[in-house]
Amino acid sequence: MDETFDFVVVGSGGGSMCAALVMAAVGKKTLILEKTDLIGGSTAMAGGVMWIPNNPFQKPEGVEDSYDKALTYLDALGGDRANAPGGTRERQMAYLSEAPKMIDFLIDKGIKLRRIPYWPDYNDDLPGGSEEGRTVVAELFDSNELGEWKKKLRPNFLALPAKLDEAMKVGRFKTTWAGKRMLARIVLRAVTQKIQGKHYVTAGNALQGRMLQAAVKAGVEFRTDAAVHRLVTDAKGAVTGVVATIDGKETRIGSRNGVLVNAGGFARNQRMRDKYQPGTSVKWTYACVGDTGEMIEEMMRIGADIAQMEEMVGCYMALPPEVNDTPSMVQGDVSSPHSMMVDQSGVRFIREAQSYMTFGQQMLAHDKITPCIPSWMIFDTQYLKKYMLAGSMPGTKKPQNWYDSGFLKKGETIEELAAACKLDPRVLRAQVDRFNGFARNGKDEDFHRGDRAYDNYLGDPAHKPSPTLGTIEKGPFYAVEIYPGDVGTYGGVVTDVQARVLREDGSPIPGLYATGTSTASVMGRSYPGAGSSIGPAFTWGYVAAKDAANAHNLAL
Repeated sequence: MDETFDFVVVGSGGGSMCAALVMAAVGKKTLILEKTDLIGGSTAMAGGVMWIPNNPFQKPEGVEDSYDKALTYLDALGGDRANAPGGTRERQMAYLSEAPKMIDFLIDKGIKLRRIPYWPDYNDDLPGGSEEGRTVVAELFDSNELGEWKKKLRPNFLALPAKLDEAMKVGRFKTTWAGKRMLARIVLRAVTQKIQGKHYVTAGNALQGRMLQAAVKAGVEFRTDAAVHRLVTDAKGAVTGVVATIDGKETRIGSRNGVLVNAGGFARNQRMRDKYQPGTSVKWTYACVGDTGEMIEEMMRIGADIAQMEEMVGCYMALPPEVNDTPSMVQGDVSSPHSMMVDQSGVRFIREAQSYMTFGQQMLAHDKITPCIPSWMIFDTQYLKKYMLAGSMPGTKKPQNWYDSGFLKKGETIEELAAACKLDPRVLRAQVDRFNGFARNGKDEDFHRGDRAYDNYLGDPAHKPSPTLGTIEKGPFYAVEIYPGDVGTYGGVVTDVQARVLREDGSPIPGLYATGTSTASVMGRSYPGAGSSIGPAFTWGYVAAKDAANAHNLAL
């Protein structure tokens, strides 16, 4: 080996620095290898939300939750599914036990976290579901505190100095006083931070920025532009290190206590998508550019079992002409009043306001029956005046290249819009009329949009009688194509309750741990609530490090 550490982590996404902090707490040295030039992975780019049942913020705020209630919810979602080896009941029980401990550990290490006051579970109507929510996020973070490390933190989708829940309300500034107040608060904060010489970041940037700050302070070493391409094993098959390309040179790095793989999934690898998720595209993903799957294949090379590879954290995506590496996430757009979705036959086929993962699953399944990739989001002038569209602010004036490129279709009547979208005008008219009847009554009899607290959370609280159902009747009318994109894949190597990577016979590969989307998710084939990827990534990183350091009985 060219050099040796106590613990080596491949990838710098959610959970990597958590594992490194555990190691530092017991006096062990960790090296984090990141193949891109920036630290934080998809977690830094995303909302940075962790789904943590029975978390320490709930009880002081009067929110009732428990291990048993959360387990009831996971059982209702699917429980121990035979076709989801990552989501066994044993692993889900371990997650529910360890996740709150992980949060306590981070708080003890100075990571400032909080609970978002209201963010319903995605199936809050099921037994054990929580309408108040189980989400934990980081407080706003002044990235200037990172010093030279600031330029190494991967940027986030939200450039405003706004808390995540504030940003969600700002989108309603045309219709609610809460939205107007939030906008004013954020503008004031932006002015204040400039005067004070601060630079607040939010969401995943705040979480990973705080984790990076703590890790650097704890003596964790980082190497960027350091692509790992091989796991080193000894004569007995135990993983003892990695081979990485650093500064153009092949470097062998040993690890005394094991290797943790947290290198993401394969969302950016079209070859793997064609094999495991046919019909999906790298063009529709919001995952980090480094999410290319080679570490999953490398673990398979040394005998790791894989599962749930066809699953992804699906998300409503639009592709405006200015899109580069990342499409536009439009879950909130599609869930707002005065809009609905139809397939390529012009028929409404899906509950628009729901879990983004379930949306993706249903869209891919429907496409096998009736083509719906892409589908059409149908909306009217009422919608454009009040709500955001593909990242643009409310208002009927949209970029001319949206029309010129065909991204945004327009018709003075529903029939004209149908012609522009190559849909049957009679079918689309009938579907819109039926939908309008539901909207006027505030009850969706076909797909039950608005029956869950989560559906309405995605809508406009000022709109009556339903926060998410609104008529499509004020011309001109518009349409945008919607794709079953994702924020990452959801399958990978199978791990146990210690986050050890397992072979097909169920035995662990000594010295090899994995977390994040490099693994088959502990949530199986469901997504319980916001943060059901990042919460487990942090938790299994924490568990893996405890196991590797033999620190179960130490006061971390």
